[in-house]
Amino acid sequence: MKKIELILEEQQNYFMREAFNTLRTNILFSGKDVKTIVVTSCMAHEGKTTVSFETARNLAESGKRVLLLDADLRKSVMVTRYTKDRGIAGLSQVLSGQVSIDDAICKTQIEGLDIVFAGPYPPNPTELVGSPAFKELLDAKRNAYDYILVDATPLGLVIDAAVMASVCDGAILVINAGTIKYRFAQSVKAQLQKSGCKILGVVLNQVNRKGSSSSKSSYYMQYDSKYGSYYGYEGQSDGKKTTAGTAHRSSTSKTTK
Repeated sequence: MKKIELILEEQQNYFMREAFNTLRTNILFSGKDVKTIVVTSCMAHEGKTTVSFETARNLAESGKRVLLLDADLRKSVMVTRYTKDRGIAGLSQVLSGQVSIDDAICKTQIEGLDIVFAGPYPPNPTELVGSPAFKELLDAKRNAYDYILVDATPLGLVIDAAVMASVCDGAILVINAGTIKYRFAQSVKAQLQKSGCKILGVVLNQVNRKGSSSSKSSYYMQYDSKYGSYYGYEGQSDGKKTTAGTAHRSSTSKTTK
């Protein structure tokens, strides 16, 4: 097991901290059998990686043992965003039989939080996450951790997240309040339901806090996202920075108009 140093924000703002406290609490109340949770979104630039990481961090800081799987095998941003380490063995190599899961697990400075990064991008990501090896990985580590969080690809772009959800206990859908339309969110929700996975609820991002004294504080949190046209979506191929808010709605809420 390799030990790495994560790049962390020195101090979370109040709204971000409270949002993830609420999300963590609702996950805890989802039931003791909900241990493997896939996090996905409709499109890129919705904050699913931030939500996955901060939720895993929050759970670990509350005393839980958490394994975060970076399962975006198409264009992950997690390894470049959260660590300066490079050449780390990852999930793609585990699923293809090149390394063992124990060799790919990275121990972090956050007590209780371990991470498996995506690894080199494979030519067959859907086949890898849909292989028996992915379920075997979850089963092998289920008893070693209180929670396994899976940061998946956007389900509105590729099917990978639904394939992974079919062997997970629950799913969280991250939705950008500023760009994602109701009907599109419903179609992605329906795709998740077809996988047979229990939908725990949604996290609503980019929520404008009306009445703030400044535009700088009009969002719960700001972060830079580096997704673009990597999933075949040309509408956001310019690579511009985006802004998002954190978990405004709890993980037990349902998709609403």
